[in-house]
Amino acid sequence: MDLVEVLPDRLHMLRFPIGQAYLWQDGDALTLVDAGQATSAPEIESAIRSLGRTPARLERIALTHCHRDHVGAAGELSARWGARVLAHRLDAPVIRGERPVPEPVLLDWELPLYAHGLTVPEAPPTPVDGEVEDGDALGFGDGAYVVHAPGHTDGSIGVHLPRHGVLFTGDCVAAVGPPILGVFNVDRARAVASFRRLAALAPATACFGHGDPLTEGTAAALAAAAAAV
Repeated sequence: MDLVEVLPDRLHMLRFPIGQAYLWQDGDALTLVDAGQATSAPEIESAIRSLGRTPARLERIALTHCHRDHVGAAGELSARWGARVLAHRLDAPVIRGERPVPEPVLLDWELPLYAHGLTVPEAPPTPVDGEVEDGDALGFGDGAYVVHAPGHTDGSIGVHLPRHGVLFTGDCVAAVGPPILGVFNVDRARAVASFRRLAALAPATACFGHGDPLTEGTAAALAAAAAAV
C-alpha cells in the first residue's frame, strides 16, 4: 500500500494494488472514505500511525458503495477502534451480507478488467451503523454531505466537502489520464446522469475510487468529461 498526500495536513490517499481509500483529518479526528480490501486493516492502521495519529481517533468510515475493494477492512477497523460505518440505504443490505452483490452489465472490453477485479478477496459481512440518504450530513470536513450517485450500484454515493472544494466520487468516475465514466455499472444511463451531477459540483479536488486524484483544473476536466460521456 502507498500513502500519498493529496492536501497537506488534511487528506491522504491510501493506494492498494486494486483501488484506493482516503483518510481525512479534522485536527486529531479521522475519517476514512472507503476501506480497501479485506486484508487492509493492518496497513491502514500503520499508515495512520505514520502520520503521527492514532487509529483510536478514527470516528467514521463512509463507504461509497458495496464492492469488495471498498468495503473490505471496514468491519475489522470498526470492531477494533469503534468507528461508525456509514453507507447508503440501498447498498447497506449488500454490505451486511443480507443481499448478493448486484451483477454489473458489462461491455465486452470490461470483461477482462472485471475478472481481474475479482482477484480481490471478498469483503466479509460488515455491520452498517448508519444508513444515509442524498443530502445527509456526515459529520466531518466542515459540512461533508452525501450525493446519491446511482448507476455503478443502486446505492453508490459521492461525498462532497464544499467548504474545502473536495469531492469523493467513488467509482462513478475514474481517472485513466482524463476522468472517465467508471466501469462495471449496473445501469449505465443512471451512471452517466450521476457523473454529470457530480461534475456540476465543480470541485477543486476530485478523489476517485480508481486513478490519481485531480487537484488542478479539476472542475474544467470533469465538465469536459461529463459533456463527452
